[in-house]
Amino acid sequence: MLDLTYESPKPKVIAGAKYDWELVIGMEVHAQIASEAKLFSGASTRFGAEPNANVSFVDAAMPGMLPVINEFCVEQAVRTGLGLKAKINLTSAFDRKNYFYPDLPQGYQISQLYHPIVGEGEVLVDMEPGIARLVRIERIHMEQDAGKSIHDMDPAMSFVDLNRTGVALMEIVSRPDIRGPEEAAAYVAKLRQILRYLGTCDGNMQNGNLRADVNVSVCRPGQYEKYQETQDFSHLGTRCEIKNMNSMRFIQQAIDYEAKRQIGILEAGGSVDQETRLYDPDKGETRSMRSKEEAHDYRYFPDPDLLPLEIEQAWVDDIAASLPELPDEKKARFVTDFGLSEYDASVLTAETANAQYFEDVVAHCSDGKLAANWVINELFGRLKKEDHDITETPVSPAQLGGIVTLIKSGDISGKIAKDVFEIVYTEGGDPAQIVEEKGLKQVTDTGEIEAAVDEVIAANPAQVEKAKANPKLAGWFVGQVMKATGGKANPKVVNELVSKKLAL
Repeated sequence: MLDLTYESPKPKVIAGAKYDWELVIGMEVHAQIASEAKLFSGASTRFGAEPNANVSFVDAAMPGMLPVINEFCVEQAVRTGLGLKAKINLTSAFDRKNYFYPDLPQGYQISQLYHPIVGEGEVLVDMEPGIARLVRIERIHMEQDAGKSIHDMDPAMSFVDLNRTGVALMEIVSRPDIRGPEEAAAYVAKLRQILRYLGTCDGNMQNGNLRADVNVSVCRPGQYEKYQETQDFSHLGTRCEIKNMNSMRFIQQAIDYEAKRQIGILEAGGSVDQETRLYDPDKGETRSMRSKEEAHDYRYFPDPDLLPLEIEQAWVDDIAASLPELPDEKKARFVTDFGLSEYDASVLTAETANAQYFEDVVAHCSDGKLAANWVINELFGRLKKEDHDITETPVSPAQLGGIVTLIKSGDISGKIAKDVFEIVYTEGGDPAQIVEEKGLKQVTDTGEIEAAVDEVIAANPAQVEKAKANPKLAGWFVGQVMKATGGKANPKVVNELVSKKLAL
């Protein structure tokens, strides 16, 4: 395991306020379950289909149509709970959440309020190398998504696209443990990473497959501690919910604005209204959407068309046995097995594809530390510059592993390796063959290198005297020798001989 320090959350300091205030944040993350069919129908979940193409009679709420639970979606929810070290409830139930939306044909949403499928869990949020914070998960429940109303296609009417109606969602509800905008974004990023590792949600925020409702409140110092002691939410101040956030940057901006707005109201002697708000990224501000409903406002009652959902512990155990290695465990293994820094291990484990590529490179060169350096600095750097990801790399793990092997064996220097990498990246080919055909093999013959050093020293007597007076200038001789040998001389041998010859 990594040697982590678990810090207590540090409340965000609000600039420009008359008094000290602390920020309290809870989040409800809606993650679309990775499934080819919807939660209660066989309709497709394919993104980008023509409007209203992915709509079954169940989704359209045609008379007599009854929901049928998608077992794979249940499995995905259980898998997510296990990945978040949460309690799996062997008995759960669905409720009807009643409210009118033009893009919700049933007039109610099938959700889980009283008996969710997943109970309490946790997420370790990485704030910086060696520092993590614990955010508690209160529950995860399954529910249907709604459709989408479109208001900008005609000045006189609105349109509706029901493709998303009935798509399976997991609502992951946190405790109010988050204390600042940066921590909120880091929490969502870590949650997204875990879901992608598990394969239960693709985490695509641009498509709306992962979005967050952010509950923000402010309180005076000491009130959060009272809440922890009593679990009385009144100590935390009146919360406002910012809906449907699908960007880490916007989440931070919205929280910062909303905190300052609430403090301004309170310091002017007013009171904050509990409401649902939207964030306008163009104006950088939140605006009121509607008053915040409580559970009783939705008139929840058990769904009469769905029996309580009962699952067996043996089934849960089978799912647990099939879980992949998760980010924290993989990062710890990279640090232990390959001697990587926690930062490098974090970069390599950020995405499953990145981690797999790195391990494939190591399999071809058996030097994890050197491989990590080349994967992160050379390959990732080049891909980022060209706006590509690892799935688009023209350099295979075997090719990069071959370059690392040539460096490790002393056949090529780091400088020559970069030239070989460029050839492989742009033209392809086997690194060893490229080195052989282009005569790039590093000169390791001490006699040959010594002759080059003697020649450079003999040709530059004035520079020799300067180097003897200032040993730092010896690097000039090293550069000249490398230039004279076409960059193929072993740099370590060159440095040693130059120092010896100049008696430094």
